[in-house]
Amino acid sequence: MKARESNGQMTVKSFFLSSAFWMVMGTLAGLTGAVELIAPDLLGNVPWLVFGRLRQAHTNMVMFGFVGSALLGAAHFLVPRLLRTQLHSERIGLFCVVLWDLAIGVGVAALTMGYTQNREYAEFIWPVDVAILIVLLGIFYNLLMTVRKRGENLLYVSVWYVMGALIFTFLSYFFGNAVWAPQTGSIWGIPDAILAWFYGHNILGFFFTPLAVAVAYYVIPIVTGRPLYSHTLSLVGFWSLLLLYSHIGTHHLLQAPAPTWLKVVAITGSIGMLVPVMTVLINLWLTMKGRISVIHTDIGGKFVFAGTVWYLFTCLQGPLQSLPYIQKVTHFTNWVVAHAHMGVLGFAGMTALGGIYFMLPRITGRPIYSETLADIQYWLVLTGMTGFFGILTAAGLVQGHAWLNGEVVYRVLPQLHPYMVARAASGIFIVAGALVGLYNIVMSLREARSNVGSGDLTGQEGP
Repeated sequence: MKARESNGQMTVKSFFLSSAFWMVMGTLAGLTGAVELIAPDLLGNVPWLVFGRLRQAHTNMVMFGFVGSALLGAAHFLVPRLLRTQLHSERIGLFCVVLWDLAIGVGVAALTMGYTQNREYAEFIWPVDVAILIVLLGIFYNLLMTVRKRGENLLYVSVWYVMGALIFTFLSYFFGNAVWAPQTGSIWGIPDAILAWFYGHNILGFFFTPLAVAVAYYVIPIVTGRPLYSHTLSLVGFWSLLLLYSHIGTHHLLQAPAPTWLKVVAITGSIGMLVPVMTVLINLWLTMKGRISVIHTDIGGKFVFAGTVWYLFTCLQGPLQSLPYIQKVTHFTNWVVAHAHMGVLGFAGMTALGGIYFMLPRITGRPIYSETLADIQYWLVLTGMTGFFGILTAAGLVQGHAWLNGEVVYRVLPQLHPYMVARAASGIFIVAGALVGLYNIVMSLREARSNVGSGDLTGQEGP
């Protein structure tokens, strides 16, 4: 039993608990910001509650705290089991959890006090950047040592995605945050804008996407009771993601004086992203063909399946909005906000929650505290996310067409007010889902008992 307990369990539990906590904090900050868009003076001029600070705190708590913690925890669960070995070091794993949470906590506190490097998704101050890089290095070393002592020769594709995510996220974070310039976290002019969106886009493409896909490739074959449809297709998806994703961030700068050749490369790469996306989805959906009803009997599988659907929508919309003709209407509007939420919460967030609910019983040796509560959370988050997407997309089209027709901002804002009210209402569903999830996960861990007899913990269960 001691050997079982050392198999990364405490690291995984800690990451999952952190994820549930940060989901509550991040969504509460988001809801508060949504209310401020309806009534800007409602909360007064309290410095740490002004929208500019709150929005930065919200995005970082959701991205790194909620989604990042869950996916990193899942990586510590699935890598040792797929390799039929023990996690190299539980101590390193726990150190990384503590430093990760400390970095996010310090970073968010600094943001609310006005200390920011003020670049999209790269707002954390320099000491926090360094701490995050140390965590990424620590996790990579821990999992690499686990790979070296593996008992399974075949490196299943989820392992490829996890290791690739850690390498490319480290590089993207280092360069994107201009860590060599601690005073500013930036360089200068248009090169900085290009660098910023190289990073901003790669956080989704090299951090969330490969880790979420790794979870999906692990969960879906087990839930359906089938082997993965094609290991070859899975590797085509992996290598095409690495080939195409790194250079498409400039499609956020089509209306800026960035080099034309770089814009063309970005647009071409954005369209080309349909290759890795559809490769992944076709592989997963053919694996579950005829087994959708089985997927929906497992709460973890249900969340992951919803994540794959949002992945499809996100990655169909992404290439579409990279086209200059479409961007004339959609860019700098709430359409882009809807797209970002669809990628982070719809795809990566739902998949991350699926990973938590699938893996928790296999860690604790017993069912989750309440599958009913997990199902309630599923519907709350799904309803809120669907509302967010529909409302903000419509608001973005109103904004874009108004500006295209020469309307001034003060005449457009009253038209957006009903949409902002509906947006905040959708946010209530998401916050409620976060609170339900925190309670359910805490109770599942609190009532955990010995996992003797759990087949997965012996390393025998896997795709």
